Amino acid sequence: MKEQSRILTKIDSLAAYIDKIEHEKGELASAIKLTKQKILSLAIQGKLLPQDPNDEPAFVLLERIKAEHPESNKKASKTSDNSHYENLPQGWIECTLGNIGSWSSGATPSRSNKMYYTNGTVNWLKTGDLNDSYVDCISEKITDLALKECSVRLNPKDSVLIAMYGSTIGKIGILTTPSTTNQACCACITYSGIYNKFLFYLLMSQKEILQMKAEGGAQPNISKEKIVNFSILLPPTQEQVRIVQAIDTLFIILDGIVEDL
Repeated sequence: MKEQSRILTKIDSLAAYIDKIEHEKGELASAIKLTKQKILSLAIQGKLLPQDPNDEPAFVLLERIKAEHPESNKKASKTSDNSHYENLPQGWIECTLGNIGSWSSGATPSRSNKMYYTNGTVNWLKTGDLNDSYVDCISEKITDLALKECSVRLNPKDSVLIAMYGSTIGKIGILTTPSTTNQACCACITYSGIYNKFLFYLLMSQKEILQMKAEGGAQPNISKEKIVNFSILLPPTQEQVRIVQAIDTLFIILDGIVEDL
């Protein structure tokens, strides 16, 4: 009996120790999540890395985009509630998401028309496919006929996607293969000089703000109009690349800590 009692006491002690470790793991995981968000916040404000005065200024890039894509010249109102930037980092410029890429929401081909789905080969992405990372798996397909007759755009590889409806608002992804989307997704084909992964990290950093802009009752949504008019700070192309490289490096380190828990 004494031996059994000692064993039970030891088991209780180990269980308490395991509980403590699990609690500390949870706290560390939360701290790492907050650290990642802080890194993103500093990055999109131009505070993560020093600016290089030799970089081509972003206003030159934006003027070139406007010349190549006149439709991008639609700017947000100066009274935009997101236009609150005071001190621009050197070489950066304030613009809108609509200035840096071609945005399009998708559609759902009629389910009653079997010819739109049977033996389909064209990827058709829904918000459930978005994973805040690269999108490698798109289970549903539509046909070339649906692509031709319905209001869907075939977005190329590397397009950046954001969910606009319901509980998935703000979820994002980067296409690894061409795909159409349903109406709950908005896709951006970035213009030349805009690094798609910089846009990805920018949207990730602004997720909570975008979610707060959602309207509606049971099915809240953020409109495409609000997305394209969303005010951002745009760094030079070279700095976009450096920022992404720095974020990737830091996130790999942080993810390694989580994996070792």
